[in-house]
Amino acid sequence: MAKQCAVTGKTSQMGGKYSNRTRATQFNPCGTSRKKANLHKKKVYVPELDKHVTVTVSTKAMKTIAKRGAYKTLKKAGVV
Repeated sequence: MAKQCAVTGKTSQMGGKYSNRTRATQFNPCGTSRKKANLHKKKVYVPELDKHVTVTVSTKAMKTIAKRGAYKTLKKAGVV
């Protein structure tokens, strides 16, 4: 299975290699490339459960956990 953020669901995306101006004026020989999501494996402490949970999260999800709290965010995502 492909890598995916446990909270936001972010995965890799397909993108082009040429700028829009180059694409408009000439043939695009490069095709597409896969852009990987910025994912990190993090160990998060959940005080309500009194234990650590290891999750693969994006940097945006880390900010969400810091803002809303670990238990509330992970429970909504279905991790805990």
